Amino acid sequence: MSEEILINVTPRETRVALVENGVLQEVFIERTRKRGIVGNIYKGKVCRVLPGMQAAFIEMGLERAAFLHASDISSALQDEDSNDQTDHQHNDITELVRDGQDILVQVIKDPLGTKGARLTTHITIPSRYLVLLPDNNNVGISTKIETQEERERLKTIVSALVEEGSNGYIIRTVADGIDEEALISDQKFLCKLWGCITEQIKKAESGGVVYEDLPLSIRTLRDLVDDNIEKVRVDSKETFQKLQQFSQQFVPQMTERLEYYPGERPIFDLYNVEDELQKALDRKVQLKSGGYLIIDQTEAMTTIDVNTGAYVGHRNLEETIFKTNLEAAQAITRQLRLRNLGGIIIIDFIDMSIEDHKRQVLRSLEKSLERDHAKSHITEVSTLGLVEMTRKRTRESIEHILCDTCPTCDGRGSIKSAETVCYEIFREIIREARQFDAKKLLVLASQDVVDLLLDEESSSLAELESFIEIPIKYQVESLYSPEQYDVVLM
Repeated sequence: MSEEILINVTPRETRVALVENGVLQEVFIERTRKRGIVGNIYKGKVCRVLPGMQAAFIEMGLERAAFLHASDISSALQDEDSNDQTDHQHNDITELVRDGQDILVQVIKDPLGTKGARLTTHITIPSRYLVLLPDNNNVGISTKIETQEERERLKTIVSALVEEGSNGYIIRTVADGIDEEALISDQKFLCKLWGCITEQIKKAESGGVVYEDLPLSIRTLRDLVDDNIEKVRVDSKETFQKLQQFSQQFVPQMTERLEYYPGERPIFDLYNVEDELQKALDRKVQLKSGGYLIIDQTEAMTTIDVNTGAYVGHRNLEETIFKTNLEAAQAITRQLRLRNLGGIIIIDFIDMSIEDHKRQVLRSLEKSLERDHAKSHITEVSTLGLVEMTRKRTRESIEHILCDTCPTCDGRGSIKSAETVCYEIFREIIREARQFDAKKLLVLASQDVVDLLLDEESSSLAELESFIEIPIKYQVESLYSPEQYDVVLM
């Protein structure tokens, strides 16, 4: 499979597009004003302990206090704060932390919507091939490295680097096939970096940042690049030079694949990335067969509805449904990655009566998700014909990054009809007439509402004026939303 990475850099925003076989699969966006903080390490202060939730809120100088659950507190910290040596999962949050206590934490999930950041005291420092685990001399290895011989080879090399009482490591997927020299170099870099962080911890004030993760462009080389990536194109000369320096030190095999893009045509126009980004904000996703998906993202969950649409098939209804669901399974996986949808996801495939069809659709969904960088878990088709799944969410979705809540509907996704607003105005006029001694009333409303009042509801208005015995005038306010109106006493 041919893969390419496009990096678009402007002074206030960096965007990274992952393209597979000419089709956009994932987009990462980092803005200077709202840069993600996942991976950052802070010297936080406990501002509130909640025994009922087995959690604590940590003040770190952010807009909202961050959330630390008891299960995310490392055993080292627990042993330090408690004489109880039993399994840390049985410890009460009040035994682990206290109000006003300084605590070293790392962000594992960005603030999402109204929720603050999610924290852990299990500090990890990633590099190209290894992840450093301070104060933990264990060696782990990615489950995606499947060959047993390779797993043993890598574990033997890294285990030899771990001294008694020193740091532990996790061997990352990209270390597959990497020689011993590269792993040793990576380990030395991580040890040196942790030494600098340790010194910074001593100097940092309470609530201050101790370590910030790399910018998005460099994280792309560290986390996304593997042997399948044929080319990384960058449209910024300065960023290209920084990537070259990083690549020569940590990913030398990628240096030749880095390319500066000086073209007049915007880099994101190469594979219609801009158009695909616009489509990723729509509810409706058209399938090639004529079917379509409806994707609704809410705070609680995301729902995806599959419909046959204009696709009528060639043989019979069951075959039509089966082919639509198979196509939808692949399209859904791409949309999950492209839109970065996470949390609980409910997929309503078209009802299938043949059990083998259900299994094949589910297998197709699982296979398509294998290329997804985010972890996911899928359940079997429920008795209601729904597929329930979860996808790990560590950053905001594309919609939340690029869009604001609609000021007219306030996020409801619908607004009151002009007819409903008209009847509300009628009730408000009666209320005002009874409460105040007015000689005249002026109604201010949007164009659609005033048009309806003076046209279809004109007879009702005449009856209303006769009933309250007060003349009523109407005025269009172009800046008013369809739901907004005012009844003014004159």
